[in-house]
Amino acid sequence: MTSSLYDDAGGLDGLRRLSNAFYERVLADELLAPVFAHFTPAHVEHVAVWLAEVFGGPADFTARLGGHQALLRSHLGLEIRDEHRQRWLQLMADAISEVLPGQPELAAALMGYFEWGTAIARDVSQDPAGTDLGQPGPTPRWGYQGLVH
Repeated sequence: MTSSLYDDAGGLDGLRRLSNAFYERVLADELLAPVFAHFTPAHVEHVAVWLAEVFGGPADFTARLGGHQALLRSHLGLEIRDEHRQRWLQLMADAISEVLPGQPELAAALMGYFEWGTAIARDVSQDPAGTDLGQPGPTPRWGYQGLVH
């Protein structure tokens, strides 16, 4: 292990590969594809930039793409159910196994974040008016021991 999840995942390029492998699965999935009906190729890059910031890389999502508020806003009104969340987590675990094989500590740390983050996304998505972000604060940072701040 190096100093950050970002470094150990291969930096932005590694997170792009992970994001690509994941969304290939999502868009082919009968349960999740409808949730991503408004998916654009830019989404893959935005997710990679978000993960880079969360996992200890540059704060480019906050600087260029609106930060934590924008990330949460993108989930408003989606009405994500727990079955969506569980499938999402399985497809992400599969993508991690493909893109970052043989790194169980890294995989566990990444999945810890995804377990935490998808629960928040599910909860935010339930607002039928699509307006309640609560008080999300700054973009979270995640390390091998979990939430850093």
